[in-house]
Amino acid sequence: MVNNTRLGKAMRAAAYDKPAARLMGINVDGVIAATFALGGGLAGAAGVLYATAYKQVHHLMGIIPGLKAFVAAVVGGIGSIPGAFVGSLIMGQTEVLAAGFISTPMRDAIAFSLLIVVLLVWPQGIFGEPPAEKV
Repeated sequence: MVNNTRLGKAMRAAAYDKPAARLMGINVDGVIAATFALGGGLAGAAGVLYATAYKQVHHLMGIIPGLKAFVAAVVGGIGSIPGAFVGSLIMGQTEVLAAGFISTPMRDAIAFSLLIVVLLVWPQGIFGEPPAEKV
């Protein structure tokens, strides 16, 4: 969607340079609103699917999946869609291997320690770009 649709191209243009996107005729405020609406709709769908797996609903049920999604995005590199995908694969494999070989209660701690290790080795994430040097 981000690469092939008109809205996706407008999202990328607005994310790259808002004033230039406005000069090209893109309604930047509309694109931002559509992005939030799309994100909210996908989050709602994910919440419904998550709630069907567990037969109860409470206000804190999305904290751990949300934190793990954040860790996956940071591991892959903030702002990189392929990086977020690879980060989520690495996060999932780390969690499953930790549960299988070490202990199930420690899988969350080991998965979150992956964040610390990646930030020590690659501060920008695996697919993230290093910050530009300001002169």
